[in-house]
Amino acid sequence: MKSFPLLPIDNSLKRHIEIMDTTLRDGEQTSGVSFSASEKLTIAQLLLTELKVDRIEIASARVSEGEFQAVKKITEWADKNGLLDKVEVLTFVDGGTSVNWMLDAGAKVMNLLTKGSLNHLTFQLKKTPEQHFSEVEATIRLAISKGLKVNVYLEDWSNGMRNSKEYVISYLDFLSTLPVDRILLPDTLGILIPSEVAAFISELVSRYPNIHFDFHAHNDYDLGTANALEAVRNGVHGLHLTVNGMGERAGNAPLASVIAVINDYQKDVEVSVEEKSLYSVSKLVETFSGFRIPANKPVVGENVFTQTAGIHADGDKKNNLYHNDLMPERFGRERKYALGKTSGKANIENNLLQLGIQLSDEDLKKVTQRIIELGDRKEVVTPNDLPYIISDVLDSSAIEERVQVLNYVLTHSKELRPSVTLKISIDGKVYEEHAQGDGQYDAFVNALEIIFQKNGKKLAQLKDYAVRIPPGGDSDALCETIITWSHQGKELITRGLDCDQTVSAIKATQKMLNLI
Repeated sequence: MKSFPLLPIDNSLKRHIEIMDTTLRDGEQTSGVSFSASEKLTIAQLLLTELKVDRIEIASARVSEGEFQAVKKITEWADKNGLLDKVEVLTFVDGGTSVNWMLDAGAKVMNLLTKGSLNHLTFQLKKTPEQHFSEVEATIRLAISKGLKVNVYLEDWSNGMRNSKEYVISYLDFLSTLPVDRILLPDTLGILIPSEVAAFISELVSRYPNIHFDFHAHNDYDLGTANALEAVRNGVHGLHLTVNGMGERAGNAPLASVIAVINDYQKDVEVSVEEKSLYSVSKLVETFSGFRIPANKPVVGENVFTQTAGIHADGDKKNNLYHNDLMPERFGRERKYALGKTSGKANIENNLLQLGIQLSDEDLKKVTQRIIELGDRKEVVTPNDLPYIISDVLDSSAIEERVQVLNYVLTHSKELRPSVTLKISIDGKVYEEHAQGDGQYDAFVNALEIIFQKNGKKLAQLKDYAVRIPPGGDSDALCETIITWSHQGKELITRGLDCDQTVSAIKATQKMLNLI
């Protein structure tokens, strides 16, 4: 009869914390999120090869045919690359149905969902502990006989420790006699506070030194990261996390935040996750899921490395007075300086330096005052707006519009491809071109590309396109189009404003043309 292997203790080495990412299983329970098979494969590949998490949980058995095909794609890829033991699937005590599903899908590691509280066992399954234990053992032994590895979830474990600890202890006593690799301890309803996590984890780790315990935190009270850190401090061997904190209700403990806080505040342990890949993987998952993360989300949010207050920007130039250990370079990012009514001269100077523009103190004061005025009107100012503000404020021809959209005719007809006839001026020379596209704006860009190719130049690459109107706006409301571009390794954001969406996009594009 197999028991848990005793983990070797070497005080000269840091304790390794296994990171199991469950974005593709628990994270997909985010309301409105459903990944395609190809999206799941791409995310799985990035999690294991770029982020370098230790394990991934990719699906629940028996959910759908689409889920089955997704699992097959991932297991085939993982098997070819020697990573199959890192791929896990949630299964159920169902008389062997889940075991057969896993075998058909090519998976080798099952995370068996069982009951970790007497309340769930009594009122959901309506069974005695003895009945449940017997069925669990039968499922585990069947899986082992088929060549599968088994981890066991104790669903609602947190409530079990609070309200029926005797049941939890008796269940763990039983499981410790079975050939199980890991016991997975979920705070299923996100109810625990850090002091409880510390007490519960330390008690179990001390009582069962040969068992590998994982902790699975939910974020209902916004304590997921704090609880994960307490679990590590008190001896847990693994954590379950999701990209962007995706998950049911308030989500799971977020991968990026937990990794950062462990690296900075728990020096006696190590994790394998590559910090520099956290942001890029976060953005990909955000795109695939359609689940937009807040701009102020730690580590991966758009604003978290942006200084807004002028006094902070000034402090950055004076011995980094407003920096902490969360340096953006750790995560493949860079510090930015927002422009608005609180900016101050230091913020504006930092942005001008990035654009290669120098102004006299007098001119800088004028530009600062204009940006403050725009901020008071709640207008958003980006670094790419600065040349236009400077030109407007200083009434200078030093920053000229070398590219001007002189005229265009846009057509859109039923069962005919949209087209555009475009006339633009580049350094005073006029060009005219006609093109078709999948939409009016696409046709406009295609015509531009033809003109620029004739001049041996390349357009910036469109990375993101967002349109918004004021809340409650009517059909004649002003429309703001915000386009994010990539050009020569730099990111540009331009805005256009018009009652017509396509025209506002054209205005944003003209700004880009002059910036590049």
